[in-house]
Amino acid sequence: MRPRLVHVVLVVLALAAALSLAACGGSGGSAERTVTATETAAQVPPEAARPGGGLALRRVGKFDRPTYVAGAPGYPRLLFVVEQPGRVIVLNGGKRVRRPFLDIRSRVDYDGAERGLLSIAFPPDYQASGRFYVYYVDKGGSIEIDEYHRMSPTRAAPKSRRTVITIPHPVNANHNGGQMQFLGEDLYFGTGDGGSGGDPPNNAQNKDVLLGKLLRIDPLPAGGRPYTIPASNPFVGGAGRPEIYSYGLRNPFRFSFDSVTNPQEPRLAIGDVGQNRFEEIDYTTVAAARGANFGWDAFEGFAPYEEENSGTPDPGGTTKPIFAYPHSRDGSCSVIGGYVVADRSLPSLYGRYVYADYCEGQLRALTPHLRRAGDDHKLGLAVASPTSFGEDDAHHLYVASQIGPVYRLIRK
Repeated sequence: MRPRLVHVVLVVLALAAALSLAACGGSGGSAERTVTATETAAQVPPEAARPGGGLALRRVGKFDRPTYVAGAPGYPRLLFVVEQPGRVIVLNGGKRVRRPFLDIRSRVDYDGAERGLLSIAFPPDYQASGRFYVYYVDKGGSIEIDEYHRMSPTRAAPKSRRTVITIPHPVNANHNGGQMQFLGEDLYFGTGDGGSGGDPPNNAQNKDVLLGKLLRIDPLPAGGRPYTIPASNPFVGGAGRPEIYSYGLRNPFRFSFDSVTNPQEPRLAIGDVGQNRFEEIDYTTVAAARGANFGWDAFEGFAPYEEENSGTPDPGGTTKPIFAYPHSRDGSCSVIGGYVVADRSLPSLYGRYVYADYCEGQLRALTPHLRRAGDDHKLGLAVASPTSFGEDDAHHLYVASQIGPVYRLIRK
């Protein structure tokens, strides 16, 4: 989702809509439908699919420009789907609940491109506390995270809103980041560099601003403040804003934590959207990400960045991606970061990182390693204009299409 590619995206969306109507029909609701690798052969070249993958996509519903999918701790029957214009829809046992879980369309600046309601996050104590968080672009163009409380398992209390943090995002509508994830009691979230191309203000490398960063806070209020700063954040006490955990990111639209590879040492996987040449996947331990500089805008992928608004010198000591791919790969444009699969019902994917590209549409998997990724390959399944992956409370893996459908990855 990149406004500099609006003319390309419009063509892609038009083609995707036609393909979607042909494959899935135009009805909404919660009716399930399974799409196999054979049915997507027109979208996936035959030589691209991994033989014996045994995978399929089961449609769980159709929504209004879904941007994220999540489960809530303690509620295994519920699935929450974030819609970019500003609603959160809930499915109970696979059936769509008539009323939205939350409707904040009056607060959200939805522009049909990159602004809107972008994610939801539930803390580990959600079953007891009832609190949850939403990430959106507000009517002034700023990034905002708000806390709400639930009224019932399928209904939020709309008057419970409390603003946690607002981050000014002046001038440009693109590169808003959008992902939140809890690790323990701490809330991590990724912000874009402020938009345009090439990061003209050099926000990503500037540790005095919160754009182009991975941030970490405790979102609970204390001492009259709307949130607190973990004492172990790298810039507590000086040398940068204390909320910053990592920096040097362009648009970390989607990231996730890997607790499968080594449960005692959780890892961080970031899909950082590139500029004109390369898309990258960053993967490191959460501990090593503390204070890490991922290199933008001195680097794009592994290569020095030398295009518009370039000139940032190599700061030295940057954390390199484990994988990068060029835009020449099947018409790629924007990486959609996914998850290291924790669903044991998908043995061919368990422990592998699944991701996609917004323009390419192919679902892909690779084996993540701390220095380099291995065995990147197509899964033989495609989703038109994917916007996000997500997990439910049982770690089942889902993928959302901007044109409406949400699918769960299953075994055939």
